Amino acid sequence: MVSVDQSVPEATKDPSGLRRDVGLIGLMWASVGSIIGSGWLYGAHDAAIQAGPSAIISWVIGAIAIVLLALVHAELGGMFPVAGGTARYPHYAFGGLAGMSFGWFSWLQAATVAPIEVEAMIGYAGHWSWAKHFQHADKTLTTSGLLVAVVLMAVFVGVNFFGVRVLAHTNSAATWWKIAVPLGAIFVVAVGNFHPANFHSASFAPFGAKGVLTAISTSGIIFALLGFEQAIQLAGESRNPKRDLPRATLGSVAIGAVIYILLQVVFIAALPHAAFANGWAHLAFKGDSGPWAGLATVVGLGWLAVVLYLDAIISPGGTGLIYTTATSRVSYGLAKNGYAPKIFAKTDARGVPWFGLIMSFVTGVICFLPFPSWHKLVGFITSASVLMYAGAPLAYGVFADKLPRLERPYRLPAGKVISPLSFVVANLIIYWAGWDTLWRLGVAIVLGYLLLGTYAWYATASEAPDAPRLGFRAAQWLPVYLVGMGVISWQGGFGGQGNIPLWWDILLIAVFSIGIYYWARATSSTLEDIERSIDEVVITDAPAH
Repeated sequence: MVSVDQSVPEATKDPSGLRRDVGLIGLMWASVGSIIGSGWLYGAHDAAIQAGPSAIISWVIGAIAIVLLALVHAELGGMFPVAGGTARYPHYAFGGLAGMSFGWFSWLQAATVAPIEVEAMIGYAGHWSWAKHFQHADKTLTTSGLLVAVVLMAVFVGVNFFGVRVLAHTNSAATWWKIAVPLGAIFVVAVGNFHPANFHSASFAPFGAKGVLTAISTSGIIFALLGFEQAIQLAGESRNPKRDLPRATLGSVAIGAVIYILLQVVFIAALPHAAFANGWAHLAFKGDSGPWAGLATVVGLGWLAVVLYLDAIISPGGTGLIYTTATSRVSYGLAKNGYAPKIFAKTDARGVPWFGLIMSFVTGVICFLPFPSWHKLVGFITSASVLMYAGAPLAYGVFADKLPRLERPYRLPAGKVISPLSFVVANLIIYWAGWDTLWRLGVAIVLGYLLLGTYAWYATASEAPDAPRLGFRAAQWLPVYLVGMGVISWQGGFGGQGNIPLWWDILLIAVFSIGIYYWARATSSTLEDIERSIDEVVITDAPAH
């Protein structure tokens, strides 16, 4: 096959109908804007309750886990600069059934983030008297709160209809603010309010290793760090994806991890001792429903509290905006692969997948009904997100074997070691979320198979030209993987039956994950099938099969 230069001039339109308008800063800010959302407003507080001062370790472990996954995504994003990339890598490597499955995980994650950010905005707005009636006492939405939530979702969709260039400029402006405010809070609160004794006076790790591990998945740590994939989802609209995608992906993770770890350190150090005098599990202080703003008030920084309450509108709003974009791009990718009706792949004059945007609005509104508060939705999103990410390491192993000479603008050092390791880490994060979360995720997965499977059956029965080839052989490991994770969670000690002791459960997850990884690699699609399925890039210098 011939070699093709994949760089695209500014403001051009590729054959898919998407405009390639986004540069490095736009890509990086899309990811950073997603990483720094409502998670920073709640994460340090909830992690301290789960793990005490050792929550710092939880953030470090979470950051390492996300970096491992981001490294794998950085190489894949450069290889395949296509819109909705996280939904497509498993499709290329394992055929239709795996592609449909991970595409659903990806869409499920993206579609539920905008609603949770809306809920965060409404929750913090309750500080003002005019917004107090938007939530019940248990922080769930009232009827008027639900109407406001619908309006905010409509605003997210409306901005997206102006096209990706307007979106990038809007998000870039919001992201500068979103970075400046937490960095400013770190500095201002730490000056004069840093008490080193807080890290050991009531025990550094009051709940031991289990508290550290539980906090990673259940207190919002992973949720807070999510978002690096937004640059990958916009790959089809990047001016220079080969150069910019790896830089944007890794740069955004580095920025987010540093900010979040510093936030946790300063939050613990600035607390008055009375706040955790009854133990970290009972951490409480005036205004802790808005933890950082409440802390600022407690330490005498009322002006900073005002800024933080304002940020509680801007930061979640920016994240909700970019995830509305992501949802439409993932459904675009599903349609391009034949798993969803082709109307999801249609774009308007500005290159916007308009039907996907409309459906992201509808889905967001529906999400407010079973998940009417931030805390009810955050654990679910975390598990769906990491399950989505888990498809990339599996695909990486296949491409390393079968496409070794395909051009890679970024090549992951020791990739054949980091790739299976990142898959193990992803599954540990899923497991630590607990059985109560995972059985609910299982129900959502079954629903996805019913919806997408029904369309695939219809397309095949009607002999539609875009009917997907499901490729059961290449995905024979998938049902074993999903059911196996569920069984281990059910029998484990993180909300399950407790029949598998701590550390033994971690070993079991690791062994199980390695087995699935190499099974998937051994039964993956043939080189010919992989080349056939890649419809938006050109394979260069592929090895003979």
